[in-house]
Amino acid sequence: MALLPETARRIDALVRRAQAEGRAPSLALGVVRDGDLAHLSVAGDHPTPDADLQYRIGSISKTMTAVLVLQQRDADRLSLDDPLDKHLPGTPVGALTLRQLLGHASGLQREPDGQWWERTEGADLATLLAGLAPEKIAHPPHLVYHYSNLAYGLLGGVLERVTGTPWAELLRERLLEPLGMHRTTYHPAEPYARGYVVHPWHETLREEPRTDTGAMAPAGQLWSTVADLSRWAAFLADPAPDVLAPATLTEMCAPVVISDLDSWTGGHGLGVELYRVGERVYLGHGGSMPGYVAGLAVHRPSRTAVVDFANSYGLRAGHHVVGLAREVLTLVLDAEPAAPVPWRPAQSPPADLAELTGRWWWMGNEYEFRVDPAGDLVGGPVGRPLLRFTPEGPDRWRGRSGPQDGELLTVLRDADGHPVALDIATFVFTRTPDQEP
Repeated sequence: MALLPETARRIDALVRRAQAEGRAPSLALGVVRDGDLAHLSVAGDHPTPDADLQYRIGSISKTMTAVLVLQQRDADRLSLDDPLDKHLPGTPVGALTLRQLLGHASGLQREPDGQWWERTEGADLATLLAGLAPEKIAHPPHLVYHYSNLAYGLLGGVLERVTGTPWAELLRERLLEPLGMHRTTYHPAEPYARGYVVHPWHETLREEPRTDTGAMAPAGQLWSTVADLSRWAAFLADPAPDVLAPATLTEMCAPVVISDLDSWTGGHGLGVELYRVGERVYLGHGGSMPGYVAGLAVHRPSRTAVVDFANSYGLRAGHHVVGLAREVLTLVLDAEPAAPVPWRPAQSPPADLAELTGRWWWMGNEYEFRVDPAGDLVGGPVGRPLLRFTPEGPDRWRGRSGPQDGELLTVLRDADGHPVALDIATFVFTRTPDQEP
């Protein structure tokens, strides 16, 4: 669905301003709605961007590495609470868990040993492991957020040991080909934007090297396009179940650690960054490699996302590529909120289900339950349907949302078989406020 002309105009103005003030040779941004690229906005002409032009995506690669790890977990080939030593034995940091590494809660230092890995040719996994030492743990695990590129190099090594397949090949087989991301590649493939550092005084360009980062590739190697990264954003909004179970992606979006303890506006899940903007929570990631920056922001409830790229190592004048993605995403959601789903009459529920609907009371508080079209029991305080229960057996329901998620609802009946109470995790709801629970 294309954006309204006024929304598109405002986005184009933001992109042109970010490119001009930020001193980016080129900048490209895409808005994704309901799985499709709804708007492309570009600025700059070095080179002139389009939806098929490759840029380097840097650490957005980590979101794909994380999905590969979760696929292996769902296949029972590993556990997120496995210590690293189970899969990469003999390292001096082997007590750290895969969950901690995924969520940047391991305390592991940010970079591997040696020269700046992003700008030099990478080594193999054995060399990466040989550089580990106990002092690589910069903070006590799981006490504070500490971003670690090194953690994702190690996770790539875990994937290779568990599957027997190199990370790049596994990525292609398990994600890129199934999702039709044919322009997302390990090495750049024409047409691609050359990456630069912009001189602060002369405003001239210095082209940066395009390295093969070796064992650190799972942390930031990949190249992609607006069209392809839009497919990845659509997947993160609403995953293809044959690639990743929707419940697993929801698990990835639960905070492992809060990265901003002062205002709680940021956190990290299992491989994805989490941003709170007003009353909304976005997931996504930023990316940078020498000569490039990239951004990804996704609002899952509305299946709306923004991806953006620039071929300069950062933007000037206070502009930030991930901040631009979040700003545009908020603009779209505010200007064009999702249309309400049309109400349609329902068929009458079975009698044994209908008799559970209506008003119930607990400790003087009034609750209301109804049946939704899927056959679930939905309810909560009157006007606030926070709870959902799915049938699990005769008079037995399992909580699937809200504060009773996972808890058991049992229907209590009198001698004649009529329901007289609902026992929800030992809290007994009765038909009138006068009944004893």
